[in-house]
Amino acid sequence: MLVAWGITIVAFLTCLFIYVHHARREHLFHTAPADPITPVTAICVIVIFVIILVSGRSHGGRVALVGAVIGAMAAPMIFEFPFDLIVMTRTYPPIPPDPALYRVLFFAPLFLVEFATLSLLALSPMVKLSSVAFFVFALMLLVFAAWSLYGFGYPSAPVPFALNVLSKILAFIAALSLFLPQRAGASVPGPSTTPV
Repeated sequence: MLVAWGITIVAFLTCLFIYVHHARREHLFHTAPADPITPVTAICVIVIFVIILVSGRSHGGRVALVGAVIGAMAAPMIFEFPFDLIVMTRTYPPIPPDPALYRVLFFAPLFLVEFATLSLLALSPMVKLSSVAFFVFALMLLVFAAWSLYGFGYPSAPVPFALNVLSKILAFIAALSLFLPQRAGASVPGPSTTPV
């Protein structure tokens, strides 16, 4: 899994280099707009790393550290994978001569990185699927639905910014719920083995 993950990153960086090189040759790069979301993502990554590391001490220091690293890497991907599927056709600027080809050149390896990163969750013994994780992920998709009413606009206006931040925080909560210990369910008494 780790080798596949590394290969996907190398493939993405290679394709990104080609994409950027061609976009520059076409004079399509201009000043990038302000990015108000990166600080939110960075803070969430740090917070989830610390929470998993501290709460996972009962599994041992090394397991907790590996779980914290995997959780901090996978959490943004819970947001990014469905988000990129939605916005990939809206990439700007379109790169001639074939915008669809360059879109695939960028997004295909990016999806592989996102999928490979999410698959690393299987390496941590701390990860447990829970109904809370599914519920929070569903809430994130509900926020995506509300955001779609605003055209998934860039987070330069208050409403798209708030919906972006809310959905990202929900993605991080969903990831965190995979690592936190689950409460024991109510036990159902089994058949009695004592003689009557």
